Amino acid sequence: MGQSTGGAAARADDLTVVHLMRHGEVHNPHGVLYGRLDGFHLSALGAEMAHLVAAHLQTNDITHVVASPLERAQETAAPIAADHDVEVHSDARVIESENRFEGRGTSAGELFHPRNWHLFRDITKPSWGEPYEEIAARMLAAIADARDAARGHEAVIVSHQLPVWTVRNKLEGRRLWHDPRKRECTLASLTSLTYQGDELASIAYSEPAAELLAKASKSVGA
Repeated sequence: MGQSTGGAAARADDLTVVHLMRHGEVHNPHGVLYGRLDGFHLSALGAEMAHLVAAHLQTNDITHVVASPLERAQETAAPIAADHDVEVHSDARVIESENRFEGRGTSAGELFHPRNWHLFRDITKPSWGEPYEEIAARMLAAIADARDAARGHEAVIVSHQLPVWTVRNKLEGRRLWHDPRKRECTLASLTSLTYQGDELASIAYSEPAAELLAKASKSVGA
């Protein structure tokens, strides 16, 4: 793919993988869009997802684990870090995006109520939250640092659906605004970036917890 995100000079045999992982299912009985709110932990199913992905990655050469400071990301990262005897590094740059709907219900009636119409004035920015370009920029910076920390090995960054999908769109040269229903980033999925030196060589997507997705809540939280 040939896109550089900066960092140390490359060597011919310098191969590094950065896995972008979305957190597992969250306990959200009231169906709110939790965004950056505190107090939203993994559900029992979400914890099972985290352990299933940790088992999937157990033989990988992971030397660096990063997570969003939010509880659900930290809890998802914990079993991966434990299996590889490394600590979880918190990085606010991979946190969920800002959203004006945070704390509200996720039903169509709630989101598209006339009082919210002004928030939809520009879907390309988007006008209801953090600009896509800003999300992509902070994610790229965090990815570059994780790649440098794990150079020659593998890193895992546990983040959230929108940041992961936004930076993937950026890296693949696609427009950043999109239909949220078409994101390829399910719960506990991996978007794996392989770098030759500082050059992005490939992007792969996988769902190690696919067998559990049918049991997950259909409520959109983040």
